[in-house]
Amino acid sequence: MSKLPKIAWIGLGIMGSPMAENLLKAGYQVTGFTLEKDKLDRLGRNGGTAASSIADAVREADVIITMVPASPQVEAVAYGPDGILENARSGALLIDMSSITPQTSVDLAKAAADKGVAVLDAPVSGGEAGAVEAVLSIMVGGEEADFERARPVLDTLGKTVVLCGPHGSGQTVKAANQLIVAVNIEACAEAVVFLEKSGVDLPAALDVLGGGLAGSTVLARKKDNFAHRDFTPGFRIDLHHKDMGIVSDAARNVGAALPVGAVVANLVGSLRAQGDGGLDHSALLRGVERLSGQPVDG
Repeated sequence: MSKLPKIAWIGLGIMGSPMAENLLKAGYQVTGFTLEKDKLDRLGRNGGTAASSIADAVREADVIITMVPASPQVEAVAYGPDGILENARSGALLIDMSSITPQTSVDLAKAAADKGVAVLDAPVSGGEAGAVEAVLSIMVGGEEADFERARPVLDTLGKTVVLCGPHGSGQTVKAANQLIVAVNIEACAEAVVFLEKSGVDLPAALDVLGGGLAGSTVLARKKDNFAHRDFTPGFRIDLHHKDMGIVSDAARNVGAALPVGAVVANLVGSLRAQGDGGLDHSALLRGVERLSGQPVDG
């Protein structure tokens, strides 16, 4: 029998499915629950066990991992008679890897402590590719002892795993991450339109920019999306819109000004309002094209 902890995984979306599969490859037993039957079937094909409910998934688990879209979904799976806290065994560790408000994480940790369940907030950065390749950056909030307990699991999922402070700290760092990513994507998108309108060889230009100070993980990951107008979602505009709301509210609460961030948040919101919310966040390029008078397909 494996001595590795038994894992319950709640939320098998674009990120959650490949992350759960990486745990299976590493020898962990993973029991999963999500609302989409095809995702449960995929988990089963890869050696996991499909549960019929959250309660069924978490009842025997040592470690419970949640990866759902936003705070309301975290609260929906965590609380209530059919939720995680009412059905997890005392001593279990709940690792929430969703991107939610810092306060939601703090409140969850307090509620879980009353049930004998430890909590870490551990949102990630790296997108679908990072999840598939197990090279995510994982920013963690919580107690150091719980972090050390979770470390082998987190090291299986990511390359950079850092405890950032008490409960909610992981979510605060993730909010800053999403601010940087959004501003970076917008800058790259504006550069692409500028380069194309100037008649420059775009692939050549992006290659040389990537080798200098303008280079970034965003440019490396998204340059093909820009060049081919391929906006198949790895991280949807809808979710980045949610994240820009989180960082805007959190910054307001601590008195931090986000002058550029506020502009980009509005651009993300505008793109969503124009029907592009289901596209990858590299589709910020479409907003720049519209502002520049270029035709946009679809």
